[in-house]
Amino acid sequence: MGVVIGETAEVGDDVLIYHGVTLGGRSMEHVKRHPTIGNNVTIGAGARILGPVYIGHRVQIGANSVVVKDIPAGAVATGVPATIRFPNKGEDPYEAMFADPALWI
Repeated sequence: MGVVIGETAEVGDDVLIYHGVTLGGRSMEHVKRHPTIGNNVTIGAGARILGPVYIGHRVQIGANSVVVKDIPAGAVATGVPATIRFPNKGEDPYEAMFADPALWI
């Protein structure tokens, strides 16, 4: 419900998008102006991903985060603006989301 996916956005396979997410642009030019989302990405409720950024494979984006820069594969991004953190070696990316309480605010 309430998900906004911009005209030039590209979404990969097995992407989980919770409610209130925006994949938006930052201009009205007729060029690629919306995000490209890789495979196996989770985007938390209310997150905003703005501009022609690339979100790598297996990325976790926290609820209400604002992403305006590329996120490399395997990262966890939370906050406003989103900061990038990588799970510890051997740590499950899903479990890494619980390490940052800001993800659930």
